Amino acid sequence: MIIKPEKTVADYVTQNIKASHVFKNYGIDFCCGGGISVEKACQERGVDYFALVKDLELIGAVEENETDFNKIPLDELIDHIIEKHHTYIEANIGLLIQYSAKVAKVHGGNNPELVRVYELFDKVAGELAAHLKKEELILFPFIKKMLKAEKEGIPLNVPNFSTVENPIKMMEEEHEFAGNIFKEIAHLTNNYTPPAHACNTYKALFDKLDEFEQDLHEHIHLENNILHPKALKLERELRL
Repeated sequence: MIIKPEKTVADYVTQNIKASHVFKNYGIDFCCGGGISVEKACQERGVDYFALVKDLELIGAVEENETDFNKIPLDELIDHIIEKHHTYIEANIGLLIQYSAKVAKVHGGNNPELVRVYELFDKVAGELAAHLKKEELILFPFIKKMLKAEKEGIPLNVPNFSTVENPIKMMEEEHEFAGNIFKEIAHLTNNYTPPAHACNTYKALFDKLDEFEQDLHEHIHLENNILHPKALKLERELRL
């Protein structure tokens, strides 16, 4: 991967999704907070810039069996987000609420941070459930309607939310809310590292929370850094 000072954290992840793993290892937000340069991100996190750059340079090109999400049509990207990320969230929220509630009840007396973890996840779970429905019922159908208008050369009717910028702004605010919740959860759990006395459910909770956060970060990246900018550009072109 070629490193250029003017490129942002999000740019690198858009170029190659493998860069997300490098930024995660250094504790750098590549989804909601990905709009800053790598140098600035390193300064904010106290990270060795040259060490991180060296790791980024080791990343190869996107392999043949990997999808370059920056190049696929927007309708395919939307379908991928729903089929992979929305399905993942819906399948795992219930399990995580059960795990976090049980661990808080059993271990919360000696580890009060676990009660807070349960409260935080329960809160973000409700927000995410509503968030997914808004995307599936409002934002995504309108983006597909824009794609149809572009393909067929027909006029685009003005939606009741006036411009796609409005639901996008709301979705990104909700992304930031969820991202901040998980930053707090990661802090409370020492980056999902269970203590020596942790039982199997305790360990399973931390492992699943880590997995959930990773999926959420990739999900938000695909929307904030690829889908949303392209949808805004498409609407501007259709309004000309």
